[in-house]
Amino acid sequence: MGATRIDGRALGRDIEDGLSERISSLAEGGVVPHLAVIIVGNDPASQIYVRNKQRSCQRIGMISSRIDMKPDTSQSDLISAVEKLNGDASVHGILVQSPLPPGIDELSVIEAIDPRKDVDGFHPVNLGRLVTGDKGGMTPCTPAGVMEIIRRAEVDLEGSRAVVLGRSRIVGMPLSILLAQRGADSTVTIAHSKTESLDEICREADILIAAVGKPEMVKSSWIKPGATVIDIGINRIKDDSKDGGTRLVGDVESGSESIAGIITPVPGGVGPMTIAMLMSNTVLAAERNV
Repeated sequence: MGATRIDGRALGRDIEDGLSERISSLAEGGVVPHLAVIIVGNDPASQIYVRNKQRSCQRIGMISSRIDMKPDTSQSDLISAVEKLNGDASVHGILVQSPLPPGIDELSVIEAIDPRKDVDGFHPVNLGRLVTGDKGGMTPCTPAGVMEIIRRAEVDLEGSRAVVLGRSRIVGMPLSILLAQRGADSTVTIAHSKTESLDEICREADILIAAVGKPEMVKSSWIKPGATVIDIGINRIKDDSKDGGTRLVGDVESGSESIAGIITPVPGGVGPMTIAMLMSNTVLAAERNV
C-alpha cells in the first residue's frame, strides 16, 4: 500500500475556518487583525508568496497591507519602515519578506520588529521563549505547521525517533525543540551536510523531516518502511517533458510514497500550512493586544 498523502491545503483551510470565528469575536470589540508585509525588490517567488498571504487574509476577514520598497532600499530605510509599523496600533503583525537584497543584514531587520508583532516568530525574543518552553511568544510558522500536520495525522510522537535534516534557525532548530518538548517527547537527531552516514541515520527515523533545500536529496532507500515523512523543501528544477519548462519538487525523492506510511506532497503539503499558521499568529497577536 502507498503512503497516506497529507493534504496541506485542506488542513490549512480548516485552520482558517477556525480563525474566522475568532476574528468575528474580535470584530465585535472593534478590532480587526491586521497583517503588514514589507517586500523589498521584485523577486518573482517573493511576489507569489506575498500574494498568497494577502489572499488568505482576504478569505478570513483580516486586513492586509503591503509595503513595496525599491531594490536599492538601504538597511536604515527598511528598519525605519519597520519601526513605523511598530508604532501603528492598528497593525498587529509585521512580516518582512525574504530574501532581502545584498547588503541588508536580515537579522538586524528582524531584531527591529516588535517581538509582539513578529508573526514569523523569528525575533530572538520569540526564539528564546521557544527554547525555554514559554508559550507567551510566537512560534515560527513552518515548524508550527509541521507540528499541526503531525497532530492531525495522529502520529504518536512519544518515544519516537525523529530525524530533522537541516539546522536553520527558522525551521530545523525550532522544529527540533518542539519535537523534543514535554508533551511531544520525541528523541530528536539533528542532521546536516557534515553528518556522516546520513542514509543510515535517516533509516532509523520513525519521523523524517527534510528541510535542506536540495532537490530530492533524500532517497527512497533512506526511508524506514512506514515512517512519517515531512518534506519541507520546495525546489524548482528543469522538466525535460516540457520545452524549457520547470516543475516543483521537494527534498525527498519522488516515489517515496511506496515506502513511507505518511508523507507530505510538494507542492500542497507544508506550504499551505505555513501560511495558515501565519494567519493564526496574526490573530493571536491581535487577541493579546485587546
